[in-house]
Amino acid sequence: MITVNEALEQLFALVRPLGTEDVPLAQALGRVMAVDAVAKRTQPPFAASAMDGYGVRADEVAVGAKFKIIGESAAGHGFEGSVGPGQAVRIFTGAPVPEGVDFVVIQEDVDRFVDTITIDQDPGQNANIRPAGNDFSEGFTLSAPRLLAPNDIALLASMNIPTVTVARKPDIALISTGDELVMPGDTPGPDQIIVSNTFGLKALFDQAGATARILPIAKDNPASIEMAFDLAQGADLVVTIGGASVGDHDLVGAVAHQLGLQQSFYKVKMRPGKPLMAGRMGDAVMVGLPGNPVSAMVCGHVFVLPMIRAMLGFAPGSRERLSAPLAADIPANGPREHYMRGRVENGRITVFNRQDSSLLSVMSEANALIVRPPEDGPRKVGDCVDYLPI
Repeated sequence: MITVNEALEQLFALVRPLGTEDVPLAQALGRVMAVDAVAKRTQPPFAASAMDGYGVRADEVAVGAKFKIIGESAAGHGFEGSVGPGQAVRIFTGAPVPEGVDFVVIQEDVDRFVDTITIDQDPGQNANIRPAGNDFSEGFTLSAPRLLAPNDIALLASMNIPTVTVARKPDIALISTGDELVMPGDTPGPDQIIVSNTFGLKALFDQAGATARILPIAKDNPASIEMAFDLAQGADLVVTIGGASVGDHDLVGAVAHQLGLQQSFYKVKMRPGKPLMAGRMGDAVMVGLPGNPVSAMVCGHVFVLPMIRAMLGFAPGSRERLSAPLAADIPANGPREHYMRGRVENGRITVFNRQDSSLLSVMSEANALIVRPPEDGPRKVGDCVDYLPI
C-alpha cells in the first residue's frame, strides 16, 4: 500500500491540463478562465458624480454660498459646457462631471429656488466625485486560471470582455459495477440495492467544473464490464465504482488490464477507501473507486477533485485543509490515515460516533472530513484537528 500523498503524486502524473475554448461571457459562470483577461477600457472612463446634487467649483463651497444653475448632467447625457465662478450644474449619480466642476454638493445640503441654489448645510469635505479610472484602467489584468464567480462576470463585463477563453470541461465517464445494483426508480429484487455512489459522484464532479456522464450499470461478468469501458470511449477520465477489490466477483481490474490498463498503483493506506486503483487506458486516465458509498465519496473528495483541478489548469496539489478545535474527546487512530465524518458548527468540530463506510445518512449530515494521521494518539476536547470541508 502507498500513502495518500504518494497516491496523489501518481495521480497528478497521469493527468494534464486540457485544451481551451471560447464561450460568451453570459455562459462563463462556473468555468475556469484559462487565459488572462485584459481590460479594453478604463472604468469609469470619465470623472463621475457619486451622488445626486449640484456640481460647483470647490473653492466656492461654503454655507450661504449661492449659485446659478446653467444646465444638467445625467447618466448618458453629460453637460457639454464649462462651469465658471458662481455657476452650478444639476448632476445625477454616475453622470460625467463637467469641466470646471470639482465638488458635488448633495441635494440635501442645498435650498433651490427656480434656477438658484443656496448651500444651507455644511457639505463636508467629501467632493463626491469618482475620478476616471477609479476602479481600473485600460490594460488592467484579471489573472488566470480562475474559477469564475458572479462577481468576476460583472468585472469582465465592465472590462468590455464579450467572450472568455476557458478550460475545456473534463469529460468523466462513471461506471458502477455489481449484480446487486439497480437505478433509482427501478424495482430492486430481494437481494438488490439502489445505486447511489454514481449520482453523488456525478454531482461532486459537475460542481467542480467537470461534465460527468453516468453509464449503464455493469454486471459482474467480463463482457458487461468490457461493454461499459467501450461506452466510456472519448472520456478524459474513467471512474469505476466497485469491483476493484480482491473478491471472486471483483472483475474490474482484470478486465481493465486485458484492455490495456497501465496500472500506477493499487491500494492506499487510508480508511475508508483502501481498495483504490489508478492507471492509464489509452488516452484516458482510469480511477477505480471502492464500492462502499462513503468510501467512494471520500475518495472522490480526496483524490478526484484535485485531479479535476489539475485538468482545468490549476497547479497540482492536495485540497486545502482547515483546522478547528474538537467539541468532544476522540480515541487514538489506527495504522491508516483516517477520514472521519464530522460537522463544524460555531467554530468547533464534532466527530460523529458512527463511521461505518456504508452510512450515507451520516455522510449527508457531515460538512467536514476530519483527517487523522496514522497512529495519531487520543485527542481531547479543545485540541485542534485538520479537516477537509465538504
